[in-house]
Amino acid sequence: MSYAVVLTGGKQYRVMKGETLRVELLEVEAGSEIKLDNVLMIGDGETIKIGDALKGASVSAKVIGHGRADKVRIVKFRRRKHHRKQMGHRQHYTEIEITGIAG
Repeated sequence: MSYAVVLTGGKQYRVMKGETLRVELLEVEAGSEIKLDNVLMIGDGETIKIGDALKGASVSAKVIGHGRADKVRIVKFRRRKHHRKQMGHRQHYTEIEITGIAG
């Protein structure tokens, strides 16, 4: 089974055909096809391609939907100083399904 390492949203993901994963928010419609062109590595179990061998390589994916992750709570506290600060953050994401690896 072949796999690839792609870069999207400043993060690297190891993907295989049929996998679903959550990546940083992409400005595309749900249900549309996208092509991830920034492929760093392709492997098939025995051989690995990196660098110039990946000219024109891409990973195609289908956008399943968009959403927001669970809330991450941030608490800053300084003892004996009467200082306490609470914040929260929910990260936006795009859920995609890998449909093919070309390279």
